[in-house]
Amino acid sequence: MLKPETIEIIKSTVPVLEVHGKAITTRFYEKLFESHPELLNLFNHGNQKQGRQQTALANAVYAAAVHIDRLHEIMPAVKGIAHKHRSLGVTPEQYPIVGENLLGAISEVLGDAATPEILGAWEEAYSVIAAAFIGVETEMADEALHQPGSWAGFRKFTVRRKTAESGNITSFYLVPEDGGPLAAFEPGQYVTVQMSIPGREHLVNRQYSLSDRPGQPYYRISVKKEAGTDTRVEGVASTYLHEAVREGDTLLLSAPAGDFTLNRSVDTPVVLLSAGVGLTPLMSMLRTIRAEQPARSVAFIHSAADGRLHAMKDAVKDEGTASAAETCLRTHICYTQPTEEDKAAGAFHSEGRLTAEKLKEIMAESGEHADYYICGPVSFMRDMIGYLQESGVPAASVHYEFFGPSLNLQ
Repeated sequence: MLKPETIEIIKSTVPVLEVHGKAITTRFYEKLFESHPELLNLFNHGNQKQGRQQTALANAVYAAAVHIDRLHEIMPAVKGIAHKHRSLGVTPEQYPIVGENLLGAISEVLGDAATPEILGAWEEAYSVIAAAFIGVETEMADEALHQPGSWAGFRKFTVRRKTAESGNITSFYLVPEDGGPLAAFEPGQYVTVQMSIPGREHLVNRQYSLSDRPGQPYYRISVKKEAGTDTRVEGVASTYLHEAVREGDTLLLSAPAGDFTLNRSVDTPVVLLSAGVGLTPLMSMLRTIRAEQPARSVAFIHSAADGRLHAMKDAVKDEGTASAAETCLRTHICYTQPTEEDKAAGAFHSEGRLTAEKLKEIMAESGEHADYYICGPVSFMRDMIGYLQESGVPAASVHYEFFGPSLNLQ
């Protein structure tokens, strides 16, 4: 429990964090990797270069300061980050290292404004926040280890099959090298794949959604090859998986984790909204609903550039055919830049971006009490969440997954 004077001091630093938060977290990561370069094995270097990790941490520190007297309100965010930490193998011993470098960064960036009272308050606050993370992560790890087929750390998997799903997305069917059982998972969860890539000094870890339903004799991940552009470097991990990994090769996987999961305990209508590779966790949800709750109403709404980049379209068609007699599955496909071939084939329902008007039509068909699951690029998710908020959909009915450091999209 924090002392009242500590809470008062932390709250007084909120305006400072609004201005200097990004500078503090940028310096924090510099100090952290200078003093403990081995921690580079845990982080996504692409997110570091693009500043996404620094922004996410700045947002988290700011949120902690704002809610310092009611930390229970940010526990959902803590649990989401804790899932990621568990999948990466973050240990309790690493938290003091983080705290030391965070306080050092605050001191350096704020200079004389970082008084002993402020640094002391933040040291006390960090110890409470770190204890919350450690407690949640320890509980998650213990719970996972008691689950049949689960494991700690990373386990060797063999690539049984590698299948192109579109022009830039490939699926990998993975089975345990030791022949042991697979841990169950919730539709929407992910695994961390750890890779030692030739020419890279440090290990590369990436989270990939499990794209098939639970209960299969394999895990499936479906990976988009991230091409380089003028403003973005080529994806190191995705390029390696697409170009270098072959059937029969070995990959290291963490046990499934993540809190973006389908609620299977209810039968409310579901609307699955995805764009691009964001369909991967939603495919797991769709296939699970069709297998376990075939009478549950589902709307599957997907946006792709064109037919060449539209992954898993045949799998969705198959689910639709299977449910034709029950009419419980409705699909709507948007192509933002359809080809003439797409137009001739009637391969999509609407052209251009998914609009508020189109979403309102879908919402009307799904009823007032649907649950919405959203995954895709940030701009797409912000649009969808904004449309839903404007339509009065309760926040508790809107669920989303962001591929990368956690950002506030609402």
